[in-house]
Amino acid sequence: MILGIGKETAILLYAGLSGVIVFLSYQVLYLFRRLFRHSAVMIGIEDLLYWVVVSVYLFHQMYKTIYGSIRWFFALGVVLGCLFAWTGKKLSTEIWRKWQKSLEKKRKKR
Repeated sequence: MILGIGKETAILLYAGLSGVIVFLSYQVLYLFRRLFRHSAVMIGIEDLLYWVVVSVYLFHQMYKTIYGSIRWFFALGVVLGCLFAWTGKKLSTEIWRKWQKSLEKKRKKR
């Protein structure tokens, strides 16, 4: 099946959103691990379950958008979505740290 450039672009953006969801869901799992200590075995089981769920989710997204066929722009969109979310996380963390430092300096001046 030949898709037009408009359809491919829409699928790329949809796949990017899927990548963001995959990244953010792992961040939730990571936060859960930070809040509650886990053994190495439990972390392995959680990771296995996470990747099984993510695989099913991505296959479902591929099936909905491109009828289950593997297209390079879908894989690229997922990777770009993950990178976009990771960059946003890094930038927001850096901004938060600078804001905290400036507040600490203001408190010390008082």
